[in-house]
Amino acid sequence: MLGPMASETSQTLDRGLRVLRVLAESPEGLTVTELSGRLQVNRTVVYRLISTLEQHGLIRRDARSRLFVGLGVLHLASAVQPLLRDLAVPVLRSLAESVGSTAHLTVADGDEALALAVVEPTWTDFHVAYRVGARHPLSQGAAGKAIGLLDGTEPAYAVTSGELQSGARGLAAPVRGVDGLRASVGVVTLDGAIDEGVVAPQVIAAAREVADRLR
Repeated sequence: MLGPMASETSQTLDRGLRVLRVLAESPEGLTVTELSGRLQVNRTVVYRLISTLEQHGLIRRDARSRLFVGLGVLHLASAVQPLLRDLAVPVLRSLAESVGSTAHLTVADGDEALALAVVEPTWTDFHVAYRVGARHPLSQGAAGKAIGLLDGTEPAYAVTSGELQSGARGLAAPVRGVDGLRASVGVVTLDGAIDEGVVAPQVIAAAREVADRLR
């Protein structure tokens, strides 16, 4: 006998969400046949799911009829960003004041790193020009490289020098354990080398606190 949670779930909604997840993990797009195979669901059911999701702008087709996540997903994602900022800013403020460097929460947006929240310390004379909305490749800068660490357990943080701005140094740690979120918490500074022994534990702790707030 099914328990109450199992009996109350919607198979159709579950399949629709699985469609979006599979397509999100397939940047090259999928055909209906490929999608059907990935989901192990027959093509008739897949066509109905696709049709419904297309009507809501959550799936799009290209000229070759390959399926991709649609722009409607951006509207859903953008609604989450203020929540992420609100939850992260108190943690970032504490980190910035403690370390004396600009602190930030950065999220993965495709193959780019997007600065979602930035807090500058109040007691230092100058700061790195790192602003909300700033973008850079995930392969550059501590913030992006830390997000790349999510797929493993080591190292615990990333540190870089001069990759995004001459003289700037960064240290960032991945935000782990929040399903669907690829993000990092970090600091950037122009004030000489970063004392990893002092700064890294604080950044790792801040990343852990942000994760706890988002669960």
